[in-house]
Amino acid sequence: MTKKDIIIRDIIALRGPNIWTYRPVFEAWIDIGEFEDYPSNKLPGFTERLTTLLPSLVEHRCNYGERGGFLRRLDEGTWIGHTLEHVALELMTLAGLPGGFGRTRETTERGVYKLAIRNWQDDITRIALEQGIALILAAVEDKPFDVAEVVNTLRRKVDRKYLGPSTAAIVNAADDREIPAIRLLDDGNLVQLGYSAAMRRIWTAETDQTSAIAETISRDKDLTKELISSVGVPVPEGREVDSAEDAWDAAEDIGVPVCVKPTDGNHGRGVFIDLTTREEVARAYAIAVDEGSGVLVERSIPGIEHRLLVVGGKLVAANRSDLITVTGDGKSTVQELIDSQVNTDPRRGTTELHPLSFIRIDTAARIELERQGLTGDGVPAAGREVLIQRNANHAFDCTDEVHPETAEQAALAARVVGLDIAGVDLVCQDISQPLAGQGGAIVEVNAGPSLLMHIKPGIGQPRPVGQAIVNNLFAADQSGRVPLVGVTGTHGRNAVAKLVARLLYLSAQYVGLACSDGIFLGRRHVQKTDAANWEGGRRLLLNRAVEAAVIENGAGVILGQGLPYDRCAVGIITNIVPEDENLERWDVQPTGGEYYTTHRSTYRTQVDVVLPGGHAVLNAEDELVADFAELCDGEVIFFACDPANPVLTAHLAAGKRGVTVVDNRIVLRAGGDEIRLCRLIDAPYIGKTKAPTKIANMLAGVAAGWALDLSQDVLTTGIKTFGLALPDPATVLSQRAKQAQPARKPAAVRK
Repeated sequence: MTKKDIIIRDIIALRGPNIWTYRPVFEAWIDIGEFEDYPSNKLPGFTERLTTLLPSLVEHRCNYGERGGFLRRLDEGTWIGHTLEHVALELMTLAGLPGGFGRTRETTERGVYKLAIRNWQDDITRIALEQGIALILAAVEDKPFDVAEVVNTLRRKVDRKYLGPSTAAIVNAADDREIPAIRLLDDGNLVQLGYSAAMRRIWTAETDQTSAIAETISRDKDLTKELISSVGVPVPEGREVDSAEDAWDAAEDIGVPVCVKPTDGNHGRGVFIDLTTREEVARAYAIAVDEGSGVLVERSIPGIEHRLLVVGGKLVAANRSDLITVTGDGKSTVQELIDSQVNTDPRRGTTELHPLSFIRIDTAARIELERQGLTGDGVPAAGREVLIQRNANHAFDCTDEVHPETAEQAALAARVVGLDIAGVDLVCQDISQPLAGQGGAIVEVNAGPSLLMHIKPGIGQPRPVGQAIVNNLFAADQSGRVPLVGVTGTHGRNAVAKLVARLLYLSAQYVGLACSDGIFLGRRHVQKTDAANWEGGRRLLLNRAVEAAVIENGAGVILGQGLPYDRCAVGIITNIVPEDENLERWDVQPTGGEYYTTHRSTYRTQVDVVLPGGHAVLNAEDELVADFAELCDGEVIFFACDPANPVLTAHLAAGKRGVTVVDNRIVLRAGGDEIRLCRLIDAPYIGKTKAPTKIANMLAGVAAGWALDLSQDVLTTGIKTFGLALPDPATVLSQRAKQAQPARKPAAVRK
């Protein structure tokens, strides 16, 4: 057998909905060369070697829809491009990414395939594809391949580049409510939820409702105590100190045991509890002072540390820490006992996939060991229990145990500090009892708390904390969306997009328009280069001022970039004229079903993304376009210059809506009902020539305005002014007209 190879010819990053799926993907063009003549069942020993390297491929269902489905395809014979799809996906899954999407389809060039694979992050996906090729070739050639090393490399990339667990929990909860999410940093946790004026932003477990003042207060532990104590929340007695001697003076005043900690530390760094001697206090001070801008000495509270998560003034989750101990065997050192008795727990690890971290002998642990007359190298007697850490790993969910009074005090503490999301740390012996009766107290109120302990507790029930945060950001009737209109087609899409933007503008909304003439915000033309692309549309969705957006998308955008939005309220397809399109770059064919990229598979994307409560505006006089009606999740409004068009008439006969021309007037129709707007001659854009293409464009724009429930006065004014300079709404529409009821739906579609 001659040497065979797999070459990645090109990778197209599709950032939004595309011909493959609603999600971002990499479309890799793969040249499999001689492998075209060698499907998997003609490569001796290949399947066995591949599944030995990646035994978890058994979980891939493939098109059989059952466990082991892909292995069945390998046995029957499938091509290397399809195999690469599954291998790359599995490598990413093993690295900790969620399950992904994949498709492989042939092109018109023999041996060249389009491989679409879910793209969570560019660097990660690229590595998975490259290493997937290397793994497959190793299996073909019966050469060794270090799968573990590749997975570890990918996992390190995931840890650095992918969303952290707290952020991912919030984003996933938003997705469950169909609220769109836009990641604002390629390797960070700043995420926008929603679009334009309806957006909110999060950064890990902080939101745009998290006050900078509140966050600053929370970092000042002494000030936090003072504020929450003033409203009756129990806090430990203590004060800030400025030297080791002052720390011991404070300890004597308070009474030992005491706690020493930084005034503005986090993650428990520099915190020492149950200190009883001058030496212990002095050592703790020396470490704590380097962890913050000051040091606090407080009364030690007896009990176990708990973390209560408060969102929007309500307790949503609670977790408690644990004592970490080991039992001596008379032979092993303390460090060896920790490694064998504690760190072997599979829940412990160094990544965010692990709810518990490895236990190390840090400074606090060394102090604990010294109290017991031991060091990390010491060998405890057989049967002796050795305390390593007093409060380690908040691993035990106790949400249902929290006493209502304690929950109220935690919520009050968060509210007094001013945090919308707060991690409230308290110490008590029994969380099911009120704090006061057991000498418990709230010791800290933290901004940006980790959610991992609640999402993935070591023991107990995971809590829907991401959902709680999303519900606090968005009321039940809020979707995070603004009216968004997507316009595509071969011809006329620029004119239609501009008309729809004008109609929305006349309805007194601040409109963003991204089209081939640039970007328009209200009456301002802020970018004069072509913006009918992913980047132009995305700029509108990141703009808080935009109350409604209109985005033009050509076939090249769908094929080469992906749509800039996940879903839209109105999707318009003006027409499809294959002979006028130059789509050779993407190997688009007139026909080909599911195997080739076609004009149908390209343009249907605009209809696929219409929201269930939205509308598709389709050209009834274009057979290719009219055929998309069955694909729409929402309502379809047809437009046609000819009122006798059979597609339109059948649509109207079913009581549905359409826009056409009758007696040289633009007419809204549903069933036998109609609303006449104005004469064609009154439309400057159409002019005296009454060009059918311009009439069709006008009908499409009016249909979109009708779908958006714009008033009849607005629709009529838009028709009469389109083609002229953009007017001030105040000069052409009365206030009453702008605020009028929407253009009345004919009786057949009224509810």
